[in-house]
Amino acid sequence: MNHRNMRTAMRVGMLPAGIAIALAPAFAFAQEGGEQQATTLDRIEVTGSRIKRADVETSQPIFTLSRAEIQKQGVTSVADVLQRISSNGAALNTTVNNGGDGSAGISLRNLGEGRTLVLVNGRRWTQGLGGSVDLNTIPAAMIERVEVLKDGASTIYGSDAIAGVVNIITRSNFEGAEAGAYLGQYSQGDGNREAYDFTIGTGNDRGNVMIGASYVKEEAVMAGDRQISAGGPPFFGGQSNTGIPGSFVVEGTDNVRYVIDPVTGLRTRFSGNVYGYNSAPDNYLLTPQERTSLFAQANYDITDNVRFKTEMLYNERISEQLLAAMPVTGMTLSADSYYNPTNPNGAYVDTPSFQPGGATDLIGVNRRFQESGGRSFNQNVKNWHFYGGLEGFFEIGDRSFDWDVGYRYDKSDENDLTYGLFNLANLEAAYGPSFDDNGVIRCGTPGDVIAGCVPVNPIGTTGSISPEAIAYTAFTAHDSSSVVSKSYYANVSGDIVDLPAGPLAFAAGYEHRTESGQFEPDAFIAAGLSTGNGSKPTAGAYKLDEYYLELAVPVLADMPGAKLLDFSLATRYSDFSNFGNTLNSKFGFRWKPIDDLMFRGNWSEGFRAPTINNLYAGNTDSYETYVDPCNGGGANPQAAARCANEGVPTGFQQPSSQTGEPFTWTSNPNLQPETSETRTLGFVYNPSWLEGFDISVDWYKIEIENAITRPEATFILDKCYSGTAAEQAVYCGLYSRDPSYPGSPYIITQLDMPLLNLASYEVEGYDVTLNYRLPETSFGKFSITWDTSYTSDWSVKATEDSLAEQRQGLYLQDDPYWRIKSNLYLDWSYGDFGATWGMRYKSGMDEDCVLYDEEDMTLAEAYCSDPYRVTADGAAPRNYVGAVTYHDVQVRYNTPWNATVSVGANNVFDKDPPVSYSSSYNNFDAQYDLPGAFYYVQYRQRF
Repeated sequence: MNHRNMRTAMRVGMLPAGIAIALAPAFAFAQEGGEQQATTLDRIEVTGSRIKRADVETSQPIFTLSRAEIQKQGVTSVADVLQRISSNGAALNTTVNNGGDGSAGISLRNLGEGRTLVLVNGRRWTQGLGGSVDLNTIPAAMIERVEVLKDGASTIYGSDAIAGVVNIITRSNFEGAEAGAYLGQYSQGDGNREAYDFTIGTGNDRGNVMIGASYVKEEAVMAGDRQISAGGPPFFGGQSNTGIPGSFVVEGTDNVRYVIDPVTGLRTRFSGNVYGYNSAPDNYLLTPQERTSLFAQANYDITDNVRFKTEMLYNERISEQLLAAMPVTGMTLSADSYYNPTNPNGAYVDTPSFQPGGATDLIGVNRRFQESGGRSFNQNVKNWHFYGGLEGFFEIGDRSFDWDVGYRYDKSDENDLTYGLFNLANLEAAYGPSFDDNGVIRCGTPGDVIAGCVPVNPIGTTGSISPEAIAYTAFTAHDSSSVVSKSYYANVSGDIVDLPAGPLAFAAGYEHRTESGQFEPDAFIAAGLSTGNGSKPTAGAYKLDEYYLELAVPVLADMPGAKLLDFSLATRYSDFSNFGNTLNSKFGFRWKPIDDLMFRGNWSEGFRAPTINNLYAGNTDSYETYVDPCNGGGANPQAAARCANEGVPTGFQQPSSQTGEPFTWTSNPNLQPETSETRTLGFVYNPSWLEGFDISVDWYKIEIENAITRPEATFILDKCYSGTAAEQAVYCGLYSRDPSYPGSPYIITQLDMPLLNLASYEVEGYDVTLNYRLPETSFGKFSITWDTSYTSDWSVKATEDSLAEQRQGLYLQDDPYWRIKSNLYLDWSYGDFGATWGMRYKSGMDEDCVLYDEEDMTLAEAYCSDPYRVTADGAAPRNYVGAVTYHDVQVRYNTPWNATVSVGANNVFDKDPPVSYSSSYNNFDAQYDLPGAFYYVQYRQRF
């Protein structure tokens, strides 16, 4: 056996048993001339380092999930597995209907999906325009294990590795064939899921080829099919003031809103509790999707020291979100409309509501167009991935050095269709003058008919808007986007010189990467001609060159009090075409005073580069809630003086906190990267007196500066009217007033809300992981895995001068900050039988009591846990969102024909999610399991 192969074999033998078994198929040995020789060039690289090691325990905390552990959780997506881990916060998933897009991500430390780097086999994966990775693009069938690095790693991997790194390792050197099938359903009989996969591989002493396919179909659950999300007191569900029949305001009646009662025909004052529309049942609670994947991997030993490797993947996702029918608001029904209740020649002339000689027009007609069937958002996303590279080793003297070069290409194409939107021009025509032409209601006047137009009756009950009127006013939006990422790289690593405690090892490399993307909204949306918010096209690209150097420095070994002491150092230089360069470094240590105990720690710098959307996204309309600094003449003398200079009257009153005209979200091509500093300190204890037991405890602290954020409208205006001269120079050019605005002169009609490097974050906490593989008994083998994260501090500052806002233990709207997340898994096996019991815990949180009403405390007293809470700032009622523990169970059997049958249930005790009064939708947060136990069966056949 040559020098390098002996070293490779030794590394496999020195691994912990579980990982050595998992990696063993990657090494094939053949007898040749009586000498055992390795015919592959694989060596071990641990996530967080480019230096190939024999010891997988690095100075950085890593949590590993094996293929077997993933299968024991009974889910159909790797996203479902990763979102359960204790260090994950709130990330997009398929429970997010309003605001979701079918993708699913991971947000380590609750710092956002863009600050968690996702790798596949140590290389970047396809990102969206916003910088996040859709984990649904990675089929579970191709995964061997997942390594989660709970530390910053920008010095090794570059941008985005601030909160941590998820490295998904795929199966390699697979031989034989394997097929799997999965069927599942909620206890309520809905939310069906099915998944099928097939993998085949073959190889010889020089190479291996593996190909596979997978298909996953997940069906929807309607919000109306669960009590918590169906609507009703105290929430009044999705009770909307835009209901059926349509409500209206008659000119000259002090803005009193009326409806025509469908029973009496009388004009009646509108009441949301009586005439409002419960939109909740019309929404998806769990969104549906289908995923189809084809993947292939191959490697071939070109020579004894050069190997070719390649990966290819195609993934297609078809997904949908469904919202209640469009609420059409702010429309004016013409005085000459046939459906105007004051029209003496109209439809309502014979009803009690008709008032001859009354007002001759209607304003502010609000009607939910339920006849359209709802707003359906559909995505068809296709992803292509290719990697090709060479790897090998060379020798200089008696030293061996590993090298690899490669090229990566990723592309994502998305085509979206949105149904249930409306054409504003056609709506205005359909709300305009209309008349009865011998029983046919036509748009326009008898001498000037609008061809093709069908009038709308927005005052009537369900069915009053005809299918022809829907067909005339509705339109289907067509949007498209694409992202392309390309990179090529070169790495080299090896031992430089032998020191008394061991070899000084290094890794160095270069990478060139280009990112480009575009978004093309529907022409009607781009022109602001639809009932949805307007959005402009996006297009942009950037490129970068990066160089890194990593060192592993042994200091002491096999000495009293220092069985091991070594340091790791790394630095990375990144040069971006859009903002310039950045240098980030890292230092870590490992110290083993005795064989059973290892202390570890790290300090690292990190960064996150602005994304294509951050830099180049087209302007987007947004209706904002804000406070005008000129309301009442100005909050202070400085503000009052500026208001007067702008001509705003002293008695100016802001008509509404909600903008009547949309403000504009803008990108910013001058953004700089976010910067971070991460520190970790902990220990790993493997007592020799308790075989099979190990525990790790790690403290972490992450500080982020120059975080990219979008200031709120009120913040921008306050800085302009009451800020320093420097702040006024930044913010005062972002808005404009209209002195001639009808009914409200001098209101703010336009305000740009750009992205800026303003915020900062500080997150601190502890991770504890315990594993215990008990000695084998006559009752079988037992093992325990317990993984827990505790957040002691999670704070954010809107600007450098702002007060820190503490969030740990709080629930903000659709944004939970648990103090504790913990997962405990108990596993048993006996011969061909096995079972796993899992418990997933999320601690309770406090939320603002949004049911608080100072004049009527009925709802607050009935539903809020602390309705009379008072702080130094005054009344601050709160509600407690309870802790929850989910129980999962799986039993399995290995058959004599080389198959495994598994039957299980997630949330087996049908635990409901904790009610949240401030959650935007469904009355619970999307990070919790749906109500109902989920039962499944899966079958896996090996050939």
